[in-house]
Amino acid sequence: MVFNDYKAGGEYMGKMLTTETYLVKEAAEVTYSNVSTGADGVGNQLLYQLKMCIRNANKIDIVVSFLMTSGIKLIIDDLKKATERGVNIRILTGRYLNITQPEALYIVKQKLGDYVELRMYDDNTRSFHPKAYMFEFDDCCIIFVGSSNISRSALTNGIEWNYNFRSDVEPENFKKFKDTFQELWNEHSYELDDERLLQYSKSWHKPAIYQDFKRFEHEGNTIIPLYEPRGAQIEALYALQKLRQDGGCKGLVQAATGIGKTYLAAFDSREFKRVLFIAHREEILHQAVESFGHVHSEKTRGYFMGSLKDTSSDLIFASVATLGQEKYLAPEYFERDAFDYIVIDEFHHAVTDYYQRIMSYFQPKFLLGLTATPERMDGRDIFALCDYNVPYEIGLAEAINKGFLVPFHYYGIYDDTDYNDVERNAGHYQIQSLTRAYLDNGSRNTLIMENYRKFARRQALGFCCSREHAEAMAQYFCENGVNAAAVYSGEKGAYAKERDTALEELKRGQLEIIFSVDMFNEGVDIKGLDLVMFLRPTESPVVFLQQLGRGLRQYHGKDYLVVLDFIGNYINADRVQTYLTSDYQYGRDTKKDSGYHVSGETPYPDNCFVDFDVRLIDLLEKLKSKKQNYAAIVDEEFQRICTELGGRHPTRLELFNQMSGEIYSICMSKPKINPFKDYLGFLNRHDCLTSEENDIIKCYGREFINWLENTNMTKVYKMPVLESFLDNGRIKESVSKEEVLLRWKSFFGYNRNWRDLSDVASYTDYLNLDDRWHTRKIIEMPIKFLKNSGAGYVKDQPVTDENFLEFDDRVKEILSMSGIYEHVKDILAYRVQDYYWRRYKNKDNLSE
Repeated sequence: MVFNDYKAGGEYMGKMLTTETYLVKEAAEVTYSNVSTGADGVGNQLLYQLKMCIRNANKIDIVVSFLMTSGIKLIIDDLKKATERGVNIRILTGRYLNITQPEALYIVKQKLGDYVELRMYDDNTRSFHPKAYMFEFDDCCIIFVGSSNISRSALTNGIEWNYNFRSDVEPENFKKFKDTFQELWNEHSYELDDERLLQYSKSWHKPAIYQDFKRFEHEGNTIIPLYEPRGAQIEALYALQKLRQDGGCKGLVQAATGIGKTYLAAFDSREFKRVLFIAHREEILHQAVESFGHVHSEKTRGYFMGSLKDTSSDLIFASVATLGQEKYLAPEYFERDAFDYIVIDEFHHAVTDYYQRIMSYFQPKFLLGLTATPERMDGRDIFALCDYNVPYEIGLAEAINKGFLVPFHYYGIYDDTDYNDVERNAGHYQIQSLTRAYLDNGSRNTLIMENYRKFARRQALGFCCSREHAEAMAQYFCENGVNAAAVYSGEKGAYAKERDTALEELKRGQLEIIFSVDMFNEGVDIKGLDLVMFLRPTESPVVFLQQLGRGLRQYHGKDYLVVLDFIGNYINADRVQTYLTSDYQYGRDTKKDSGYHVSGETPYPDNCFVDFDVRLIDLLEKLKSKKQNYAAIVDEEFQRICTELGGRHPTRLELFNQMSGEIYSICMSKPKINPFKDYLGFLNRHDCLTSEENDIIKCYGREFINWLENTNMTKVYKMPVLESFLDNGRIKESVSKEEVLLRWKSFFGYNRNWRDLSDVASYTDYLNLDDRWHTRKIIEMPIKFLKNSGAGYVKDQPVTDENFLEFDDRVKEILSMSGIYEHVKDILAYRVQDYYWRRYKNKDNLSE
């Protein structure tokens, strides 16, 4: 075996660094050596010795106590080239001090694919701190043993001592190392498959020792920045790639502010020819054009908004207000398949009509929704728009734990404003009544000013309930020597400024605080913001977390965000602490309603501080002790939705999609008040039945409807079989094998529904299934259980090709009744959607 001199600055070196975040500008000639000691001079660094071995090895085994992104990026392209030669690679790493970064592991999995075996040390009885690199060649093996883990400093200029020797020179010593590696691999580690890796990522917290690493892991002064994925983007890209491999054609990424969702979309769409990016604000489109330009520098870019109507560029950036008009959703402007990849930013708005038109018209190969808010304030479900494909999600708490966002210091301040006198409408405080409670409230203004001065920072933002409230607060602060402005839409007052102007003045220090009304909840970056004040009741966890997220972006000199929350005896005040905890997920939380917790009983994100005024703790405990009238809460929500629908009652599916997530969880946990268990009965109690429904409720039709609403559904198998009875507005009395197979295969062939079929490991396996397999599965599972648990609604008779399944004669008599078809179709649609919601929310415990 002969190693040639390795030119670090040659063509190979340049290619190696193209997937790094940086390009090294200077390099030197490196020759092979048995010893590397680190420090200055690449000849002393382990990195280039490893590169020479990777280039020539037939097999590679690596064992390190930790693996960091900065290090794996230095060698990943070399390892990739080795796999292209058919080299098998094994990497064993550990959780020493929690240093191993999840994104580093994802880089290995994504880049090396099936050619790498990746395992995690799993023995709590012994420490794990080895560092060894073993290479097998045609004529011998070489092992590097020393102090270098896989990190930039350890492989380059850090003081790290490493020695290597050949197996033909020291065969006994080499065998000892090799045998020990094999024992650790076989007996004391587990495979990092996708499930295990996701678990590790979700549980990983950035360790405190990373503060020391900052000094050593930077790339130095001889670097040129490139635009490459970082942090959470690496994990998300892996998940999106896997989603498409599994047959998914759309997906929703829910990521906290500051993660870089626009760049994520740019990276993920690199392999697609034409891309459409949709947003509801022009400034978002301008930012996206810049971001995509850095990643797709070779592609043309154009706008479709206002008077700009570019239809031919590779990358089109469109405002929903323009593109969503029916006249533009036509072949004269765009064919249905004009775009290979569509991005919808702020996807929680996608339930509105304009977005729905766009999504219904275009037929991309892939659609990506981006949001930090996976539920609208009005509760409408957006997960269903992406078929409950949520390949990657990272909330505020996880982002703080991983060091992507700064922590918060939260102060709950007692406010003696009496909210019992404030009027409520459709479940919310009436804005005019709330404003009256705040205006000329001298004691409240004094309380706010005292706490602002106590915790004063450099850039502050106060969230108000109305224009009048924002104006009054800005006036009060200015009169007390604090430079303040109000920002809101509509007619401007004496203290109002345009948003962009106010932001620029805040950044320059000309303003100290902005009082806002619904202008900074989303879509605006204020990186330097270090204090937020909540000056109105918290009525929605979505808005609470949106506003909290405004100030959590990392910024030079900002160690944490100060949050001042002025809390009184308003509805849901006792929920505030729950929203701050690490385990709270906004949207439909299937966990039991946790209510208010005494400080210390629930976990907060790392390095976060929460403090409630003693008087406030007493108030919140008092509010919590009040017995909740859950039936009244459900009824109020139902009435709100009826109002939004113009006075008509919702279908089951509409009720599901528009009901608040927390209220839906209440329904699921309390069967007696669950409207979905007997929807006709629920409507009857509210005097909402139509004449058709009144006829159904008086006959056998109600029993049949109740059976469909409540039939056990641990799996979703029954639904496509029952759907096969639906035929263009009528319900068939029986179905043939061909009809059931057609609907069954259509159902499970769509999106990633195939994953619900037992014994099917991959999308490729699903595509290879024949009709005999499907027929056997249908007979053995849904048809068997429909007959056994159908209470006589389907006939228990032998299966034939022409009469695969048949309803009972009593059912046949009511199938033609007016309204029956609509209710059956609605039940099946709702239950399918509910099933996939439950599977998404509780993947490991999906049961009735």
